[in-house]
Amino acid sequence: MEDIAENLARVKSRMAEAARAAGRRPEDVTLVAVSKTQPADAIGRVLAAGHMTFGENRLQEVEEKWLALKETHPGARLHLIGPLQRNKARRAMELCDVIETVDRPKLAHALARLMEETGHRPDCYLQVNTGEEPQKAGIPPKNADGFIALCRDELALPVRGLMCIPPVDEEPSLHFALLREIATRNGLSGLSMGMSADFEIAIQFGATLVRVGTAIFGARRPLAG
Repeated sequence: MEDIAENLARVKSRMAEAARAAGRRPEDVTLVAVSKTQPADAIGRVLAAGHMTFGENRLQEVEEKWLALKETHPGARLHLIGPLQRNKARRAMELCDVIETVDRPKLAHALARLMEETGHRPDCYLQVNTGEEPQKAGIPPKNADGFIALCRDELALPVRGLMCIPPVDEEPSLHFALLREIATRNGLSGLSMGMSADFEIAIQFGATLVRVGTAIFGARRPLAG
């Protein structure tokens, strides 16, 4: 079994080196340890190493693993990094500290209503489909400015930045540059971009969050059922 703690330390070292090479401070880039499909014992080893920020794709997994983990590690912060259905928005807000996949007006309106109703305001990132892939969630780049204005200015969502997942067969730097350009012209500083294969490139292009799973936990485990 791979030593998860060693992997974690190696990823953090690579992140710091990439930040310094880009003239940035390492502490300005946050690692989101992507724990989707990983069992609680593997997550526990990362928590034991002192890391407290994690990402999950599915609310079902959040409920199965994190209700207990947050009891024992109340300082852990959980990012939802997978698609969110409107009918699960309330539960997502209850369980997650950050929602990184606000990707369409109907979801934005639903979140705004729930935030007004509950007073709970998890940080939000708006997902941009930089590759305009039909099978992938996210607002098209040409509609991003209007969507940002809707979410931040009209609905008053706590928008912290933008998120993207580049196409697997394209140069990621092109997509990171595009996301940075959209964020900059809209006065947003948060950029969630970069995964195990390209997080160092993402840091070069200004990522403030990188979402890393395989490089920490090893190969993804199959979902039960």
